[in-house]
Amino acid sequence: MHNEAPKLQRVLKNRHIQLIAMGGAIGTGLFLGSAHIIQSAGPSILLGYAIGGLIAFLIMRQLGEMIVHEPVTGSFSYFAFKYWGKFSGFLTGWNYWILYILVAMTELTAIGKYINWWWPHIPAWSSVLFFFVIVTILNLANVRIYGESEFWLSMIKVLAIVAMIVFGLYLIVTAGADSTISISNLWSHGGFFPNGFSGLFYMLAFMMFAFGGIELISMAAAETENPEKNIPKAVNQTVIRIFLFYICSLAILLSLVPWNQLDLGDLEHSPFVMIFNKIGIEWAAHLLNFIILTASLSVCNSGMYANSRMLLGLAEQGNAPKVFKKVNKQGVPVNAALFSAFLIFGCVLLNYFVPEKALSYLIYIVVGAAVLNWMMISLIHLKFKRAMKHEGTQTKFPALFSPISNYLVLAFMCVILYIMWYQGFMISVLILPVWILLLFILYIVLGIQKEK
Repeated sequence: MHNEAPKLQRVLKNRHIQLIAMGGAIGTGLFLGSAHIIQSAGPSILLGYAIGGLIAFLIMRQLGEMIVHEPVTGSFSYFAFKYWGKFSGFLTGWNYWILYILVAMTELTAIGKYINWWWPHIPAWSSVLFFFVIVTILNLANVRIYGESEFWLSMIKVLAIVAMIVFGLYLIVTAGADSTISISNLWSHGGFFPNGFSGLFYMLAFMMFAFGGIELISMAAAETENPEKNIPKAVNQTVIRIFLFYICSLAILLSLVPWNQLDLGDLEHSPFVMIFNKIGIEWAAHLLNFIILTASLSVCNSGMYANSRMLLGLAEQGNAPKVFKKVNKQGVPVNAALFSAFLIFGCVLLNYFVPEKALSYLIYIVVGAAVLNWMMISLIHLKFKRAMKHEGTQTKFPALFSPISNYLVLAFMCVILYIMWYQGFMISVLILPVWILLLFILYIVLGIQKEK
């Protein structure tokens, strides 16, 4: 027993899981990406996030049923491998790993924008490099340290959003008759759909980017205390809270300043910060910029964590080099974490060579990979349910309205791909089948090498 190799440790408590799940989905998509959506959709952005929140909730319940049944390393890649086939596990795992390489790069790039709001003279790449080092150190520490860091980073942004909603309500209630602050701003300036329904419809892809990260909770299942109790609680409570945070916070902000009076020409600054600047509360704008920075740091922190655990899961399946199976005495898959960090470092170079376009490049590539990821989760869940029915097994946390909800998710993701194509991001759509083909070729090549 003394020679047994170190393993992941079940030390993440309910409070860690709650905040990891919540924190993963509150980042750049809400705080920075919403500027572009407001410009096109106006107040109807609220309906868009409600639709996106519903789809995200259905996906989480499908994923939740599987991870409560088997709380293992590798999450949905493991389930794809077990219930669908070897290539499905390979494809799902490597796509998710690449997705969170890109997510971490996106969040680090956004951090550079937030720092530039205070100090425009500081090169974006230097800010990105500084925070990259911090996140890497946190992910090489004991998982309990990661859990605590993510708990407090997420707690800061959650409390900040609640405080902002309360403060915004105070400003609305105390506003004078001659003030431009009013809830009526949500429908008084061109209506709820100022650019028609199409103005909202063609922004749905950007909105779904904001919900990327909700599935992070599944990556922590193998390190969670009492997963049968804590995972369902986190899935149900966190998605609902995020759903409310998005809609409530944006409803308040768009009541403070009419959407068409915001200078959203510079889409690389947060509308949250711009709104408080607009109404002359400079200290709130500075505080919000700090909160938003910690939000991106939190998502990047979780992204690197997810990368290392997925790579570990792939190695355990035999779908990644054995060197990534190494777990140190602190319960950290150190080689997987270092290799993931090495690739994330690429965002430093991206910000050095093309700082003005780095964020927009990354966001749509992330959406493409996320769409594939969500489609795979729903498809894997259908395979899982078929296997459970064949075995006569009753699961403890059944998904809602399955299989209808699975087909709804798949249809919605096809709509997102259509929107991306129509909006001129054809490369993001075309790269998906190319990416799947490349992974299949790699899978075949590695399989031949194994046989030799």
